Amino acid sequence: MLTKKQLDLLKFIDARMRRDGVPPSFDEMKEALDLRSKSGIHRLITALEERGFIRRLAHKARAIEILKLPEAMERENAARAGFNPKVIDGDRPDAPPPSGAMAISADAMELPVMGRIAAGVPIEAISEVSHTVAVPGAMVGKGHHYALEVKGDSMIEAGINDGDVVVIRETSTADNGDIVVALVEDHEATLKRFRQSGNSIALEAANPAYETRVFRDDQVKVQGRLVGLIRTY
Repeated sequence: MLTKKQLDLLKFIDARMRRDGVPPSFDEMKEALDLRSKSGIHRLITALEERGFIRRLAHKARAIEILKLPEAMERENAARAGFNPKVIDGDRPDAPPPSGAMAISADAMELPVMGRIAAGVPIEAISEVSHTVAVPGAMVGKGHHYALEVKGDSMIEAGINDGDVVVIRETSTADNGDIVVALVEDHEATLKRFRQSGNSIALEAANPAYETRVFRDDQVKVQGRLVGLIRTY
């Protein structure tokens, strides 16, 4: 049985991972639950881990894996997706899959990997397909998508590591807080969190070693939003 705060945190983590493909930061969790300090979040995460709902991945910043959800949440998610599956004994494995494992279902689709994207100092804009990667159809949904290999560690606290492959939905717009592929001054491409205030756009790193870069809105073009992440161990 989960407390209200534990359930609220699990719902927030699940919703953010469904939206962004990566877990929220401790600051975002603290703000969402209106707590005064990160220590409260640490206690809630520990409680969820002890009860088998989540798993923290060792030696990786902000790496949280959801192992299961309460039945009520599973029903809500299923209803939101437009179906109501029935659970049959034997459908669920006795043990969770190994860390980083991804089941590729029959509806998997091939996405072009456009090259490497800098999660650090911006690199030259990418336009050529290097190879393709198979991703679950449920990850991409509607619209056009592509994949990029991450280079650098500036988004490590967002759970995005050097060598990861990010799945991007093509779009020219973004909401504050979205992780986007941004084209800077028409020749530099970078993966950052998007913030806009008036005529200024801030591209925020998720690593204190990197400064937030601020540009005029006419210097930045959004080329896509992060919807998923693939990691190979």
